Amino acid sequence: MVVHSGILGDVVHPAYLERLLDDELADAFDSHPAVLVVGPRAAGKTTTARRHARTVVRLDRPAEAAAFVADTDATLATLETPVLLDEWQAVPEVLGAVKRAVDDDSTPGRFLLTGSVRADLDTDTWPGTGRLVRLTLHGLNEREIAGATWSPNPIDVLAEGDPMALTAPRSAPDLPHYVDLALRGGFPEVVLHLDGRARERWLESYIDQVVTRDAIDISGRDPVRLARYFEVLALNTAGIVAESTIFEAARIDRKTAYAYERLLANLFMIDVVPVWLTNRLSRLVKTPKRYLTDSSLVGTALRVDRRGVLRDGELIGRMLDTFVAAQLRPEIAASRRRPRLFHLRDKNGRHEIDLLTELAGDRVVGIEVKATSAPNRDDAAPLAWLRDRLDERFLAGAVLHTGPSTFSLGDRIAAVPIASLWTPA
Repeated sequence: MVVHSGILGDVVHPAYLERLLDDELADAFDSHPAVLVVGPRAAGKTTTARRHARTVVRLDRPAEAAAFVADTDATLATLETPVLLDEWQAVPEVLGAVKRAVDDDSTPGRFLLTGSVRADLDTDTWPGTGRLVRLTLHGLNEREIAGATWSPNPIDVLAEGDPMALTAPRSAPDLPHYVDLALRGGFPEVVLHLDGRARERWLESYIDQVVTRDAIDISGRDPVRLARYFEVLALNTAGIVAESTIFEAARIDRKTAYAYERLLANLFMIDVVPVWLTNRLSRLVKTPKRYLTDSSLVGTALRVDRRGVLRDGELIGRMLDTFVAAQLRPEIAASRRRPRLFHLRDKNGRHEIDLLTELAGDRVVGIEVKATSAPNRDDAAPLAWLRDRLDERFLAGAVLHTGPSTFSLGDRIAAVPIASLWTPA
């Protein structure tokens, strides 16, 4: 077994980059006997979870797994808690052992589990219900990369009703720089260690591993068709696209497309964002928006670099929208307000809002993403339309843009630089 000195010991690894989920994970582990950390492959789940463990077991290592294969319950009982069971799906019987251990002793802070993003899909039955609390760790966002996890959550700031309270950056990125950030994405290995061709090679291998290997291991799907379907999703990321358009472009039938979508969503490769519905609005499009969960995967799947993105006006908008959504997911996972992510569009297409976060009481924050450095009131018109129909349920609206300044665009609506999402207050 591997014994690790983390938060509970004398040493915290000096290279650890604080995550927005750290406080929520610590609180959950203080309150519950077992916590399962899920999320995309290579998002940093093991690195984050091991800081809370005294004993770390790598079940993907045959030497460490052997005792669990021989007698799972007895071996688990010998470990000094808190225990991190990493890559638990390599010995799936360990989940049943954790269930039985928790049934016998529900003392908080005993077990952490991390593993392959496909673990749930490989398991015929799920004995963790009622025993495991599940948290999602997404890839790094720019606030984490900037080391500003102590700064207020931007969704929480907007929920207070004053979008002007978001801090404008002293030196704002320009459009090419934002595209560079989107193409780099948020995988810790890429952000912290790789650049240039090494980054491209890693991302290409990532897609190959998850889309044409992990997914095939689960479903036995045709890797060529699945890879083609993923490329179609990359081309249409952040778009409201008819389902028939997607499966026809991928040259698959509707049933196969639905199966692929569910599979890739369960693998955290895509995020299917539903439409926000309310009885105060009528004639809304009910088609979801499909996002690749990390904007770096868009450039990799489509084989485009900064120049290629900047030459395609539609791709610029989709890339920025995908990038902003990736900034918001870790904020949503960490927010105590428990927001949920939606989008909105009416059937005639006159009013479309890129992203909405819904909070308690059906109150919403609206976000528009614009590839312009000088947004105007026309850009804020969909947010004003929503504000006028929701009244007090509309908390705030932000037109996120590529310029340097924050300025008002009406009551509870402001133009805000995208970089304000991670600029410390």
